[in-house]
Amino acid sequence: MDKKNLPFISRELSWMKFNERVLAEAARVPGALPLERLKFLAITASNLDEFFMVRVSYLNDRKGTGTVDDAGLTAGEQLEQLLDRITEFKSKQNQYHGEILEDLQKSNIVFLKSLKPEDSGQITANQRQYLKNYFEDEVLPVLTPLAVDISRPFPLLANMTLNIGVRMSDEDGNELYSIIQVPSILPRFIPIRSSGEVQYFLPLEELIIEHIGEICNLYDIEAYGCFRITRSAGFDADEETDDLLEEMKRAVKKRKRGKPICLEVSDGFDAQMRSFLREMLPVSKRFMFESPNFLDLNALMKMSFLSGFEKLRFTPPAPKVPADFFEYDNIFDHIREKDRFIHCPFESFDPVVEFINRAADDPSVLAIKQTLYRVSGKSKIITALERAADAGKQVTVLVELKARFDEENNIQWATQLERAGCHVIYGIQGLKTHCKVTLVVRREEDGIRRYLHLGTGNYNDVTARIYTDTCIFTCRPAFGTDASALFNHLTGFSMPPHYNKLVVAPKHLKQFFIDGIEQEIRNAKNGLPCGINFKTNSLLETDVIVKLYEASQAGVPVKLLVRGICGLVPGVKNVSENIRVRSVVGTFLEHSRIYVFENAGEPLLYMGSADLMPRNLLSRVEVVFPVEDPQIKTRAVDILDLMWLDNTNAWEMDSSGEYSRVKKAAKDKKVNSQLTLLKG
Repeated sequence: MDKKNLPFISRELSWMKFNERVLAEAARVPGALPLERLKFLAITASNLDEFFMVRVSYLNDRKGTGTVDDAGLTAGEQLEQLLDRITEFKSKQNQYHGEILEDLQKSNIVFLKSLKPEDSGQITANQRQYLKNYFEDEVLPVLTPLAVDISRPFPLLANMTLNIGVRMSDEDGNELYSIIQVPSILPRFIPIRSSGEVQYFLPLEELIIEHIGEICNLYDIEAYGCFRITRSAGFDADEETDDLLEEMKRAVKKRKRGKPICLEVSDGFDAQMRSFLREMLPVSKRFMFESPNFLDLNALMKMSFLSGFEKLRFTPPAPKVPADFFEYDNIFDHIREKDRFIHCPFESFDPVVEFINRAADDPSVLAIKQTLYRVSGKSKIITALERAADAGKQVTVLVELKARFDEENNIQWATQLERAGCHVIYGIQGLKTHCKVTLVVRREEDGIRRYLHLGTGNYNDVTARIYTDTCIFTCRPAFGTDASALFNHLTGFSMPPHYNKLVVAPKHLKQFFIDGIEQEIRNAKNGLPCGINFKTNSLLETDVIVKLYEASQAGVPVKLLVRGICGLVPGVKNVSENIRVRSVVGTFLEHSRIYVFENAGEPLLYMGSADLMPRNLLSRVEVVFPVEDPQIKTRAVDILDLMWLDNTNAWEMDSSGEYSRVKKAAKDKKVNSQLTLLKG
C-alpha cells in the first residue's frame, strides 16, 4: 500500500488537538467546580510550555529544509498552522481564566489584579500595611534589579522565569532598562490576612510593581510590565563519554540557557520595551503573546489545592485495596498462588511498594533488579532498595538519566543509590530504557524462584494516584527467565536474547504489532473472528498506521482508544471505514497501554510500557507482556469495554481529523468510566 495516498495527521497538530481537549475540562459548564477547572487550566499551560521547549523549537530549527512529514507538510507549514492554533488556544485559556476567577470570587476566593484602587478597593488599610511589611521583610531582601547599559549587558534569564521589565529615562532623555526577576523561591500568590470569609490573594509581581519606584529610584520610570520567556530544551549529551552521569549534569545546565523560543508579555506591554526585549533575546514577533491575565498559569496548579475550599474541587476517595490483594500474609506466597493485577489509581499502589519492601527485608531474597524512569521526590521504593543493598543483597538499578525533564531528579537518585551500595547502570548507549520491570530472585525450599512485577506506569507513588496504569505480578518461570535475560542484556555485553513471553523493543516490538495486525487480516479473509482493540497514549508509527488501514480495508473492525497524538484518520471511504478512534480525557490521566487481538476467537491480550510511536518501537528499551491469567484478561477487556461506553469524558475523531465530545443518546444512561471504576 502506497502511503503517499493515505491520510495522516501532523504530529504537532494532533498534539495541539489533545491539549484543546484538556482545555475543554476548564470550560464553564453546569456543575463544574472552579478549583477543578483551575487545575486543568494549569495543566494546559504546563503542557504548552513543554511543547514549545521541545516540539515548536524542533520545527523552528527545521523550517526551510524542505522535508515533509507523512501529512505532506513542511516544517514551516506545520509551524504556521500550529502558531495559528496556539494563538486561538491562548485566547480560550484567557477566556476560561477570567471565567474561573469570576466563579471563585462568588465562592469568596478573590485574586486581586493589582493594588491600584480600582482593583483593590476592598482591601483595608491594615491589610495594605501587612503587604508593605511583607514586601520589606520577605521580598525586598531577595530582589536583584539588573541594569542594562554599556557596562552591564542584558542578563541571561533562566527558562520559564517571570520577570518585570522597567523602562526609564535619565535627565538627557536617554532610555535605560532594568530587569527584575520575580523570585520563584517565594509564593507566587500572597494570601492576605482577613477577618472575614473572603480569602484575598495578590500576585507577587504586583506587590513588587507597587514598590517599583523604591527599587528603581535613580531615574524617571516611563513604563514597566511583566514578561516571561520559554527556552528551547534541546539536549545534546554525549553518550560516548566515559562518565555519563557528569555529562548529563553538564547537559542539564546547558539546557537552562537554551535559545529563547517564546516571549509572553502582560496586557498593554510598553511598545518600546517590547522592541527592546525582542532585540535582546531575540524572539520573532510570531512567537510573542500578550495576556490580559496573569502570566505563567502553571502557578495556578498549587492554588487549585487551596486548603479550606475542598467543596470547590473534585477530591477522589482514597484508592481501594486491590481486589487481588485482600487478606494475605506473605506477598510472595500470594503471587505464587496465581498472577495478581492492580489498576491504579482506582486501586492502591501500596502492594507495589510492599513487594519491594518485603524483598528488601526477606532473608530468602538474594537479588533485586529494577528499572527506574520517573520516581517521586520522597520515594519509599528508593529507601527499600538502599536497605536491601545495606543488607548485602545484590541490588541492580537501571536509572534512566535521559528521562525528559526528570534528569536532575534521576541524577540525584542515581548518586544516592550508588552511595548506598547498589549497582547503578544507565542503560544502553543511544536508547532510553522506558520499560517498567522489577525482578526479585528468592531462594525457596524447592529452589530458586523469580518473582516479577511488570507494568505500564512508573515506580512513582505520587503519579500512581493521578495516572491510570495497570500492572501484574507473576512468578511464571518463562516470564522470570525472560526478565533475567533482559537485565543481563541491559547490564552486560550479552546479545539481545530470544524471549519466550516478553516482547522487547527496539528489536522485536514493531514487527510484533505488524505481525499481529497481519494475522487479523488473514483471519478476516478466511472468515474467522477478527478484531483489533488497542488502548494507547499515542499512535504515530507510520508502518503500523498503514497496516491498520490495510486491516480496515480487509474488513477487520478496529477500535483505538488513543489519549493524545494520533496520526491515523478514521472513517475515510475505502481507507479506514472500519476504524474508530476515541480519546478519553478526565480527572485522571489515561496512561495504561492495553493491546488486544481477537485471534480467531481466542483473544491475545498484552500490556506494557510502549506507545505506538517510532521512539517507543525503535529508539527505546520497552517491554510489552502477555496477560495469561483468564481472570485478569477478563478484567482488562472489561476496562476497555467500559471506556467505549463512556459518554462523559470521551471524544471521537471524525474523518476530517477533528474531535467532538461523545454525546449521550436520550435513551442511554450517563457513563463516566473513571468514576465508575472509582466506585468499583
